[in-house]
Order: sequence, then C-alpha cells, then structure tokens
Amino acid sequence: MPPPWQQTSQGVLLHIHLQPRASRNCLAGLHGQGLKIQLTAPPVKGEANTALLQFLAGLLRLPRSLISLQSGEKSREKRVLIRTTDPKGLIVQLQEALVRVDKKKRDG
Repeated sequence: MPPPWQQTSQGVLLHIHLQPRASRNCLAGLHGQGLKIQLTAPPVKGEANTALLQFLAGLLRLPRSLISLQSGEKSREKRVLIRTTDPKGLIVQLQEALVRVDKKKRDG
C-alpha cells in the first residue's frame, strides 16, 4: 500500500480521512490510503477543517500558516498541503507519529 503522503515541489501532500465529532483529537492510524484523524469539532461551517489544520500544526510543530486544505472541504476525504523546504524530515515525523499510534494500539 502506498504511503498516505506524497512529496511535491511545494512540500508534502497528505491524504487524510477525517472523523469529526470524535471523543478526542488524535491521529488514529491509517484508513484506506489516508491518515485517519479524529477531531472533536463538528463538520459545520468549516469548524472541522479549521481544527484539522490546527491539529496538524501542533502534531508536526509547524506554523499553521504553512498548512492549507487543497481539496475535500465538504468531504471526509481531504488533501492537505504542508509547505516545507525539508519534505524528507517531515515524512520522518509522520512515520514516527504512526509508529507511536501502532505501539499504543498494541499495548492496549
């Protein structure tokens, strides 16, 4: 299965499956070909989209201004561009975050 991101000339494009109105904000692993992210925000008036971009900024320790929604404004399937001059470093951060999720799931 291909990774849920791709390197572009502008940075890294993430494929995301968003679950709004969850009990907590978290990266929940993989869903299909995307990262599954659960957020407490409702899918109303762009609240979940705004919360998603803020969540990713915190997860990756990046300024929110570097993260933008490219597609999927009214869908659970979204594409988010993260502008960076170090895409390989960002991909390593994403891989490490997924490893932590997998470890939590195994440890129960």
